[in-house]
Amino acid sequence: MTDTLARGAANQAGAVINPNAAAEAQDFLPLNGIDHVEFWVGNAKQAAHYYRTLWGFTPVAYAGLETGVRDRSSFVMVQNDIRFVFTAPLSNSGEIAEHVAEHGDGVRDIAFAVDDVESAWRETTSRGATSALEPTESEGTKGTLRRSSIRTYGDVVHSFVDRSDYNGAFAPGYHRIKSPAPAATGQVLLEVDHCVGNVALGDMNRFVDFYKDVLGFAQLIHYDDKVIHTDYSALMSKVMTNGNGRIKFPINEPAAGKKKSQIQEFLDYYGTAGTQHIALRTEDIVGTVRVLRERGIEFLGMPHAYYESLPDRVGDVGVPIDVLEELGIEADRDEEGYLLQIFTRPVQDRPTFFFEIIERHGSRGFGVGNFKALFEAIEIEQERRGNL
Repeated sequence: MTDTLARGAANQAGAVINPNAAAEAQDFLPLNGIDHVEFWVGNAKQAAHYYRTLWGFTPVAYAGLETGVRDRSSFVMVQNDIRFVFTAPLSNSGEIAEHVAEHGDGVRDIAFAVDDVESAWRETTSRGATSALEPTESEGTKGTLRRSSIRTYGDVVHSFVDRSDYNGAFAPGYHRIKSPAPAATGQVLLEVDHCVGNVALGDMNRFVDFYKDVLGFAQLIHYDDKVIHTDYSALMSKVMTNGNGRIKFPINEPAAGKKKSQIQEFLDYYGTAGTQHIALRTEDIVGTVRVLRERGIEFLGMPHAYYESLPDRVGDVGVPIDVLEELGIEADRDEEGYLLQIFTRPVQDRPTFFFEIIERHGSRGFGVGNFKALFEAIEIEQERRGNL
């Protein structure tokens, strides 16, 4: 095992890791975790069907014309500690319609659970954040929901949500779905592990400073373009985390290369900075990926050569190499343990947003040993799209 750990440490060459990041994060903004992620989409009903029948999310609440909401339709979907909201416009004008027209389907809000909405808003705006929503109380038959919001990269916002005095399904204006159609079963998706933001060249450090100075995060890892590169393209990434380590935000920017990187492709088709992918944690990546593949979820594949060298690089990861290759699952090891991960192809027409599924066994990393092989796999997809 000593040799294996040494190999894992070697995989981190060029990556600067800060083991004290959580301790260095400021405590002026206590965040209890991710409350929900809201996607603005072209058709909320179809999105809800997709995530119910393919990904196994259960619809728990709805807002729309039938509930007195006149400008949008929203479905709240839940699986274990993951809560997604899919919202679509009901007309061709307004903020939501403009967002969908520019970006396609994409992440609008990564919302945090907090104990004090007003304090969170005051602390962040006083440190330079732009307000998107001042502290607001929404009254309903199930109690009072408190919420405020600030802006971050691109058109993404962070809401602060306090549910301590609210007992409804999601929020006032939403009705509980009492007899939902059954969700698909067999997958094990537990929580949001991390959310990745893509920003323009030169903006990575600006938003690293934003999360550090405005939200009190600390830098966990820095990957430079010596780590994340191929013969054709490269990117740089810094991972920010909050004080309790529950929230992790890698921030990527493109780096100079012979051809267009996946980050630049995202920026070109999304139209601005945005959330590139969300990683969902599982404790059964083999079973989860197997059933998702059977339902039609498309994942990136790895070449046979990747799996030939995997045993020497990562050692025993509890899953036979032939099973990993069959399903396209990647593995990586560092000094703290190992992880298994896989990435979907984009889940909408534009080559923008996708998902990662990750299973951790001690490792707090992000699969740096897989970056080169992953980039090459993505470049194959880019070449098929004519965008490399």
